[in-house]
Amino acid sequence: MSDNQQYAIEKERIDFFIDKGFRIKVVEENLEGAFLVLENKEKQEETLHIKHADARKYFSSILIKQQRRENL
Repeated sequence: MSDNQQYAIEKERIDFFIDKGFRIKVVEENLEGAFLVLENKEKQEETLHIKHADARKYFSSILIKQQRRENL
């Protein structure tokens, strides 16, 4: 799988859950990437393993937007 394909797949998975009303609850980073725990209003949780650096940047921008909305 190419580098661009891996990024596209990871971005698509993140977008899928965000579009379904999930919010990023926990981010745990290690040498193998980042683990995102997402939660919806019904307290259902999903965990994603994000390996690609650009996908980690992408979810970071979502997390910043999410935090800004909470502080308004």
